Amino acid sequence: MRFFDYLDEPTANKIFHIKPDDFYLDSQKDLLSYALGATLYIPATRQNITQNIINLKSSGLKSCVLCMEDAINDSELEAAEENLFLVLKQLEIAVEQKVINSEHIPMIFVRVKNEQSFKKIIRNMEKLYLICGFVFPKFSSYNGEEFFSLLREVNSLSRKVFYGLPILESSEIIYLESRVNGLIAVKNILNKYNDIVLNIRIGATDLSGLYSIRREFDQTIYDISVINSCIADIVNLFHRADSEYVISGPVWEYFKSGDRLLKPQLRQSAFSDELGNEGLTRKNYLINQYIDGLIKETLLDKANGLVGKTVIHPTHIPIVNGLQVVTREEYEDAKVILKNGKNGVVKSTYNNKMNEPKPHVNWARKILIKSKIYGVLNEGRNYTSLFT
Repeated sequence: MRFFDYLDEPTANKIFHIKPDDFYLDSQKDLLSYALGATLYIPATRQNITQNIINLKSSGLKSCVLCMEDAINDSELEAAEENLFLVLKQLEIAVEQKVINSEHIPMIFVRVKNEQSFKKIIRNMEKLYLICGFVFPKFSSYNGEEFFSLLREVNSLSRKVFYGLPILESSEIIYLESRVNGLIAVKNILNKYNDIVLNIRIGATDLSGLYSIRREFDQTIYDISVINSCIADIVNLFHRADSEYVISGPVWEYFKSGDRLLKPQLRQSAFSDELGNEGLTRKNYLINQYIDGLIKETLLDKANGLVGKTVIHPTHIPIVNGLQVVTREEYEDAKVILKNGKNGVVKSTYNNKMNEPKPHVNWARKILIKSKIYGVLNEGRNYTSLFT
């Protein structure tokens, strides 16, 4: 797999100073953890999932979740399980018939309903080799140990590694009286299974539902105080430099929506300077699709140390993936910071900031990992070139 592999060579050369590297399902976990990008949720009961996965290669899909929990009715669970194995068989046939190269199949995860559902699915372990891992919903101190002990057992019997992606979305995680102890208990579990924890997801929709709250399309999740507070505590505990987990941004659940009350949140010059009249057309399209809120929220995700994002519509994929690309300024600053090691403060070559190696070294390492996966923009280019 390679991000933005749908771009032709001349276009990629114009956009990128350093183009993204290839990565594979058996790449090192430290690399894969950052490589999910826009993770598309798909109800596991949906028809034509196989064709959708194949077709969305042109949109840059690199990870998806087949959901057997909140995205389907409880009565559909058995049908979802049957459809999962049908999809995997169809993908296997598509590879054999060279409809798709196996290296172009995105990272596929299964969001199980509960521990019992997980046990049932892994009984057919030999049919799961195209799966990258499993998403564990409502992850807490009550169910976390069982989920990961089962996953460890599966891996001990398998010829490949399956990863776990816990979703923090239960009342234990957000209620004030249980939050600290609940998060510490979860971290203790994840530390025990660190080698198979790919990254941590934040279930903002479920957390909001506990308070009868839902953000609007022109708001970000960070505008909802109680959720913002919880995200801050999750980052505080799980994103520490001495024991860092990769945390993904919460789901963006809107596509074209209702009437606006607030102004659109995109600057015209960012598009016109980059692409001229075509850029203005692209800007208007994004505003008409109500994607400016997604752009703002993804930028806030990044500012808070989160990488990638859960999405529910194909139009979101190039937006989230594009915003993961490293800017030339970030890249050059990161190189200077790592080069100077334990030396003192150094002025940025951009003459607009001071780079301090000691406090910024972990940031710099993260930037260089992301530069390998998502690439580095050319000088003077911005993300809008990738907002297809």
